[in-house]
Amino acid sequence: MSLRSAARANFVKVVIELKRYLPNTIAMVITFYAVFVFMLLGVRFVGDPATAADNIRYVMVANGFWFLLMMGVQTMGWELSAEALRGTLEQLYMSTVPPYLILLFRMIATMLINTALLAVLMTLSMLTAGEWLTLDVVALLLVLPPTFLAVMGLAFVVAGLTIVYKQVGAFLQLLQFVLMGIAFVPLTAAPLVELAPTAKGIDMIRQVMAAGTPLSAFTGTDWAVLLGTGVFTFVLGLAAYQLFERRAMTRGVLGHY
Repeated sequence: MSLRSAARANFVKVVIELKRYLPNTIAMVITFYAVFVFMLLGVRFVGDPATAADNIRYVMVANGFWFLLMMGVQTMGWELSAEALRGTLEQLYMSTVPPYLILLFRMIATMLINTALLAVLMTLSMLTAGEWLTLDVVALLLVLPPTFLAVMGLAFVVAGLTIVYKQVGAFLQLLQFVLMGIAFVPLTAAPLVELAPTAKGIDMIRQVMAAGTPLSAFTGTDWAVLLGTGVFTFVLGLAAYQLFERRAMTRGVLGHY
């Protein structure tokens, strides 16, 4: 199988599973929207009315990226857990395409589909809130790829842990709160968070979409941190996955639950 065929097949697989397990997909969408509505109510009835509009736009961007982070990072963990339960994990390793590339194709497909889904949900959120974000396509095309690199790096770490330890549900639940902190905590309040995976990208997108900041306002240091954390997290995550994979093979637990 060629790499192009493998990429297409995994994209189709992700789409088919979204359609086949439609109730789960609908529940995911409703959960995202419900979380936003509760946050919106909190901002309007508890927060300062003078800054409500800015806070609502901030919450929309942060909540949207929290959704992307959770789905991007956790999907491979749940996917490999399901493969192990079905007894099909070893078949993945019988392919002529390296397993890490198959996982990478699935991650890319997941991120693309979730981004398209998020665009619909963000539009619904803006209609509900009556506040509109700035849509800068050029900024999104420049900032999102390095940010997604970091997401995929984290996903590889989760995938590696899943291959060795199988049951990682509790870890993923804990990870949700870590990802929430990365998505919601502003870098002005916690500058060191800037070095956390995806944090810089989320902050830059938040400035563009919520505050209308132009791309020219970002410095070379901003772009260096964005690209550096993205590439570093991806390379580190891929290396961690391969170490976990080797350990699972050595212990003979690759396909055993």
